[in-house]
Amino acid sequence: MLTWLQRDSLDFPPLAKAMREPNGLLAAGGDLSAARLVKAYRHGCFPWFQDGQPILWWSPDPRTVLFPDELHVSRSLGKVLRQQHYRVTFDQDFAAVIRACAAPRSYTDGTWITTPMQSAYIELHEQGIAHSVEVWQGDELVGGLYGLAMGRLFFGESMFSRADNASKVGFVTLVSKLQEWGFTLIDCQMPTQHLHSFGARAISRASFAEYLQRYLDQPNLANWLT
Repeated sequence: MLTWLQRDSLDFPPLAKAMREPNGLLAAGGDLSAARLVKAYRHGCFPWFQDGQPILWWSPDPRTVLFPDELHVSRSLGKVLRQQHYRVTFDQDFAAVIRACAAPRSYTDGTWITTPMQSAYIELHEQGIAHSVEVWQGDELVGGLYGLAMGRLFFGESMFSRADNASKVGFVTLVSKLQEWGFTLIDCQMPTQHLHSFGARAISRASFAEYLQRYLDQPNLANWLT
């Protein structure tokens, strides 16, 4: 039975109660307060829903992750990186990045990054928890991504690209920095061929929970304004 969250409680049900079909649906309801979102990621779940739906919380099994030291960069992408067509920054325009990630895509009619969702993650950014990667061509923002950093874990949320390979350049730059800063794991949530091409792989939900327990409160060397 699906658990409905109450607004006056931040507690989530145990991850073992997540549904098998649809894979990982753990709970519904609650709100998108900063406190609840932080509690959700620390618990091992994340929000994902469309306009008109209640807030849905997910913890899929298996979980798609990328270990920074397992990053794979194709020969063609390596050439793009060496040509330095793009300039990459961190935390320079979080709001613009999340708005671009929420923009309509050619392959879908809607977006799960609703206006309340954008506001919630902007608040997390203001608290120093959510971070953005911007990819620039001259003065034009042509790609980027955002996610949450807690301890030695980075929770990726979404990316966008308006120019060839722009989001890939941003992602590779981020992973390289996370490795330099001592991050252990990047949560990619759901599997895609795009992520697998970078070296992402599936681990069990139980293994993911162990990484949370071990690394959520470990210090890192991150300097997001470099």
